[in-house]
Amino acid sequence: MCLAVPAQVVALDAATDTATVALGEVRKDVSLALVDDVGVDDFVLVHVGFALNRISPAEAERTLELMDAAGIVAEDNA
Repeated sequence: MCLAVPAQVVALDAATDTATVALGEVRKDVSLALVDDVGVDDFVLVHVGFALNRISPAEAERTLELMDAAGIVAEDNA
C-alpha cells in the first residue's frame, strides 16, 4: 500500500526545485518537479520524496485527523 502524507511547506529552493516541508517536528526536503505554483505555508501531499499535489489546509487537517484515528500519525506530531 502506498501512502501520501500531508505536510506544510516551510521553505523553497528555486535553484533545485525543492521545498522543505514539515509534519510536526519532522522536516524533509522534497522535490517539486510534479507540482506548480507551490509557496511557503502551502500544504502538499508527499510520497517518497516528491510533492504530488497541493491541498487545502482543511483537507490536510482532515487527512491528518483520519491518519491519527487510524494510528498512522500521532496528532501531537501533526
